[in-house]
Amino acid sequence: MTPQSHFVVVAAISPGREASLRKLLESMNDKPGMADPANPMLPFGAFPTLHFARFAMLGDESMADLDVFGLPRPRLPAYLLFMGDCDGPALDLLADMVQRAGAGMRRIFAHCRGLDIRDDLLEWMLEHDRPVAAPYVNRIGRTVQQVHEESALQRALSARLRRGVRDPVTDPQALRRSLLNHVRTQQAAGHLLLTPPEPTPIGWWIGNALHALSLPVALLVLWPLLIVALPVVLWLLRRHEKRDPEYCPRPSAAAVLDMQALEDHDLSNSFTALGAVKPGAFRRGLVQVLLWAIAWACRHVFGRGHLARVRTIHFAHWVFLDNKARVLFASNYDGSHEAYMDDFINKVAWGLNLVFSNGFGWPRTDWLIKRGARRELPFKHYQRGHQLPTQVWYKAYPGLTLSDLERNRRIREGFERVGMSDAEALAWLRLL
Repeated sequence: MTPQSHFVVVAAISPGREASLRKLLESMNDKPGMADPANPMLPFGAFPTLHFARFAMLGDESMADLDVFGLPRPRLPAYLLFMGDCDGPALDLLADMVQRAGAGMRRIFAHCRGLDIRDDLLEWMLEHDRPVAAPYVNRIGRTVQQVHEESALQRALSARLRRGVRDPVTDPQALRRSLLNHVRTQQAAGHLLLTPPEPTPIGWWIGNALHALSLPVALLVLWPLLIVALPVVLWLLRRHEKRDPEYCPRPSAAAVLDMQALEDHDLSNSFTALGAVKPGAFRRGLVQVLLWAIAWACRHVFGRGHLARVRTIHFAHWVFLDNKARVLFASNYDGSHEAYMDDFINKVAWGLNLVFSNGFGWPRTDWLIKRGARRELPFKHYQRGHQLPTQVWYKAYPGLTLSDLERNRRIREGFERVGMSDAEALAWLRLL
């Protein structure tokens, strides 16, 4: 198994360079917000381990929330975000990008503070690579190569399948044997590949085991303190919930239309949002603890095709910025924006509340998990108001959803299985 990793390069944009940077980023697209995989600046499609990537300009517009309530608004720069998800170590991918597309990347990052023409670009990016508080991978170990090969297998089998396969008199075993023979002929001719998974790095197994122990060990060691502290924490939580300001104004129609112009050019979309953490040590400490727990759950509970009950998110990341004063959330998801939000409201509103209720202006919650995102209109206004345009977004397998990827994985498993009953063979054929 090849584990996935990520990079999150965040650099302050030089004053007065935002407009030229935006124009340069737009030149990398073949549709609004959608990268041309072969664009000469950074040809994402030339890097076979890259799942998703984005460039986004992060302004401080959401900090205006603080002005409404008379709180001091910190002076923050606009940032350029360069984020990606890949197979294997992110360092190897970034090094490859610099070697093969360094000139174009320098043109982009030349708009940022602190990059001198004499600087080593890779070292500079690593210096600006931010740690991810909580990363989510839909299915840990599923590589870009696997996605493409399993999609090709599905197409080859589907094209060979006759319309009569669903007829009750069809012999599923004979038909399956015929299909398997056809695919093996294609494999022998080199037209179809099904590469075996690479061995899982031993270092990853060790790190994963230690990480898995971190939460239960912490609970075991700290449980006497937690029992004593819990009533105090709950009292502070309710005190803050009753006093925290709520600010969820309806976004302007023009702002929504600008966002929608960047959406639905594929069956998947990107989401980038940024918001301020509520002032005070309690909220800042609470959100750090909760994201630590969510990171543990994403790695050991939810990395097998779902995030709680949501099955449409490929990758997601929570990242602290500005000394933990703000939280960046970025995801790659299937379906429309509206369906994405409805999925959260109907299935994991409590999970959204855990983290985002610590954000300034979130719809009011009760006991951390109640109400909040359940209040549909304030929630949708809040998230649109904190969403930022993703100027450049790349997906390595356009036209394929997670539902397709899961189906193709099951098709491959059935293809490689030695024997099946008639019922199992028929169920496998219906996947095609």
